[in-house]
Amino acid sequence: MRSIWRTTDPGLLRDIALVCLADGVVGLSYGAISVGGGLDLWVPVLLSIVVFAGASQFLFVGIVAAGGSPIAATVAGLLVNSRHVAFGLAVSDVIGSGWRRPLGSHVMTDENVAFALGQDDLRQKRAAYWVCGIGIFVCWNIGVVIGALAGSVITDTDVFGLDAAFPAVLLALVLPSLRDKKTRTAALVGSVVALAATPFLPAGLPVLLALVGLVFYRSDKPALDAVR
Repeated sequence: MRSIWRTTDPGLLRDIALVCLADGVVGLSYGAISVGGGLDLWVPVLLSIVVFAGASQFLFVGIVAAGGSPIAATVAGLLVNSRHVAFGLAVSDVIGSGWRRPLGSHVMTDENVAFALGQDDLRQKRAAYWVCGIGIFVCWNIGVVIGALAGSVITDTDVFGLDAAFPAVLLALVLPSLRDKKTRTAALVGSVVALAATPFLPAGLPVLLALVGLVFYRSDKPALDAVR
């Protein structure tokens, strides 16, 4: 692990720290919403440790709090998180083997996969993946505990803008990638599809449909290089 810290660029550490901070704020929002919606404090805390998938956790809590079946909420969460199958294929060599594989799979998020794929060599990819993944896991769970404890007081997180912090940081991270025309085209198509589907589908599914934008991505590199 020491070599990971030595490998990580200071600028990259700063960007990762900002993302971890944003995730912690969103975790606070999630904890507050869960307890404010009538769930026991241990439910969001346990979900955050065992499941550790923000979108699926929000969806699960939303369905259960609205009176839906826990089974239906679980299936919906699994469907939303199915994008991790593609992520796993993209960063398989980054995670490594042995004990690193189950642990690396557990801390896999959109953010640390994006940071890893944005690096040049394998050592940098691994450093970015593990630093970001572990950092988000710690910050998210701390935020969830604080939010859950404050859930009886902060019942409407929208008033504090907690729900906007995470998307704002992600937008700032992806903006540099949009300089590439092929990436802009794929992103535009995916955004249009997701927005069109939002009024008709449960939360999380429009994001999966946005993957159709990848069909419009054209690269001169081999397919494997494009994925990595």
